[in-house]
Formats: sequence, structure tokens, C-alpha cells
Amino acid sequence: MLLLYILALVPVLFITIGFLLSAPKYKGPLSDHFDGKVFRNLNGVKAKGFKDVFRMLTQSRERGLWLEVRDATPVPNPPRKVTAGIHITFVNHSTFLIQVNGLNILTDPVWSKRVSPFQWAGPKRMRPPGISMDQLPPIDVILLSHNHYDHLDLPTVKRLVKEHQPQIITPLGVGQFIEKQTGCDAIDLDWWQAFDYAGGLRISAVPAQHFSGRGILDRDATLWCGYVLETANEKVYFAGDSGYGSFFKDIGERFPDIDLALIPIGAYLPIWFMSPIHTTPAEGVKIHLDVKAKQSVASHFGTFPLAYEGMKQAQDELEEALVEMSVPHEQFWVLAEGEGRQL
Repeated sequence: MLLLYILALVPVLFITIGFLLSAPKYKGPLSDHFDGKVFRNLNGVKAKGFKDVFRMLTQSRERGLWLEVRDATPVPNPPRKVTAGIHITFVNHSTFLIQVNGLNILTDPVWSKRVSPFQWAGPKRMRPPGISMDQLPPIDVILLSHNHYDHLDLPTVKRLVKEHQPQIITPLGVGQFIEKQTGCDAIDLDWWQAFDYAGGLRISAVPAQHFSGRGILDRDATLWCGYVLETANEKVYFAGDSGYGSFFKDIGERFPDIDLALIPIGAYLPIWFMSPIHTTPAEGVKIHLDVKAKQSVASHFGTFPLAYEGMKQAQDELEEALVEMSVPHEQFWVLAEGEGRQL
């Protein structure tokens, strides 16, 4: 009898925890990608559902090799300020420090050990961040592409808000979650909307192909996006987290002469499951060509085992794709954690 009670309690606990973890839902005017309740990708592509998740998790396919690296290689502190050109530092996963026009900008900052609502379960960090949070210069702006745990790491964001008081930019609906959790005002943007930040920086939200949710009751209830940063002389594109779609060419047409593009290449296997929401390395090269970036940098690989490919597989396949598409190797960097480069 006790066992029956326990078995009956499990789904109740699951639903309760899922409800508590769910983020506030966006409420606003209808659009071509918002029907009043949920957001949709422009081309109608949807992320796989729970049945496909179960199918993927129970497949016999073996995951590629991941070996944990415990010790970070010491690296110099990034500059405190960059007034000419663009300085880019790869921290890990989708976290970059972009320094341009005297401003310091972080994308999807993640310093936690796990990208999960719990630090005792969920995808575990396999490499330490390239730089510590103590090495950061004063942060002016944080860009959040969507609310998944590997992109919106709440413990990290809370500490950054406390220590730096940055302006946080979010896609529609995510701002109210940030404000509730941190007390910090956030600027919500829809696709193609822009915000002018002090110091001559324009931040535009652009489409991505993905989904959102932190619990079980908020699926696609907030938006996902990429960002384009524009100053008088520089232009940077952060793709965020996305599957491949025709909208990348639209971004390249609306924002010509992109100097630097940060493009995801990881978490793509099995392709039948991941292709709606993540790009393969070859598709990452297509994005580089679609947006006509002068220089690209790989993101979203090698830190957290989120899919079936091995730890170094994305980098290897990127090199093959560059050769196949006749793109010079030096046009698409793969940076080591903590590595910084100046454009």
C-alpha cells in the first residue's frame, strides 16, 4: 500500500515542481509569431514534443566521448575598456564578453556548474569558464537570447546585477521574470525592434528558430531571439540559440556589413530531433555566408553535454564544412575558453 501511495505521489510532485519552475507568460498584441498565448517560429517549425524526447532518451545510440576538464588555464584579464575596434572574449558555451565603443557587453552569461533548476542534477559543466567573474571588467549590458537554463542562468545573472548593475535586454516576456527575480529593470524587445543604449550603441532583436520554457506550463510563452549590435563604426551579430532557417539571409540584408558574428555549432545530434532548434557545424557555416559576416566565431559547443555528439566533434565537423564550402579557416574562429581577440 505504501508503494502505491509513493507511486501516486511522483506525478503530483513532478507537476508541482514544474508549475513552480514555470516562468511568467507574456501578454501582448498578436503578431505573425504570437497568437495571444504562445510564440511560433516564422516558418512554422516546431521543437519536438515529449514523445520524441522519450524516443531520443531511450535510443540505443551511444553518446560521443566527453572528458571533464577540472582546472582552468590561467589567462590575462580582458581589457577594462576598448574604444577602437571590437574585442571578443570567449567565456564558455554561449557566453562572450563583447567590448566595443567603450562598452562591455555579456551574452547569455553562465558560470554555474550545471544548467538546470537544480545544482545536483542536469547537464554538468565539463570545462571551467575561461575567465572568472572576478576577472570581468565593469559590465554595462547583458543580452539574454531566451529563458532556457543554459542561456538564462539565474544565479549568474543575480550576481552580475548585484556587482555591476547592468542594463539587461531580453526577448518579449523574459523581462518580467528578470525583474521578479532580481529587482532589476529589463528591456523587452520583439523581433526587429531596437533599443538605443547610452554611448552610441543600438541593440536590435532579430529572429531565431527555437522555443522557450523553464517549467512544464510555460512552453513557448516567451520569445527567443538573436541580437545585432551597431555603433557608428562596428556591427556585431549574436545568433543566440537557433535552428537553421531562411531568416538568416533576411538578417544579412537588413544589417549589411556585419563585422563579427557569434554563431552556434553544437548540440545537434541526433539531427532528426535537434535540427528544428540547433544548427549543425555545416549549417553554422551557411549562417556565416547568409549574413555575410566578415568574421565569425563558434559558440554553443564543448561545455555542457546537451546532445549526442562528442566534446570535440563540433569543432572537427566545422573544419570539414569550411573546406567543403571553400570558406577560409581564418574567417571562422574557434576560440579556447578565456581566449580574447581584437578585430
